[in-house]
Amino acid sequence: MVLFLAACSSSSEPPPVAAGDEHIACAVGGSAELAEVCSVERSEKDGKLTLVVHHPDGAFRRFDVKTDGTGLVVSDGAEEARMTLVDGKLDVTVGPDRYVFPVTTKAADAES
Repeated sequence: MVLFLAACSSSSEPPPVAAGDEHIACAVGGSAELAEVCSVERSEKDGKLTLVVHHPDGAFRRFDVKTDGTGLVVSDGAEEARMTLVDGKLDVTVGPDRYVFPVTTKAADAES
């Protein structure tokens, strides 16, 4: 039992990276340090885009992309997402977790 606890309490190893092709910076479980260790899975159904962010420990959080371009909403609605646009990226905090998503902006139509 002592060996098991000692192995679990080691914090010298870097956090693992969640499996997936697309990664974003995140700080989960109350961590203050952002690292590109969360993966993002995208799915679309009936014109509605959903992002599932997988944490390195296997946990995940699901977001619906708002169709009006104003950001994300937590799919289960249990906790509200707080969002800030910082340096062209969407900084999202939900409970103790923080995610930084790349942002795609739509160019304004040129008037003639």
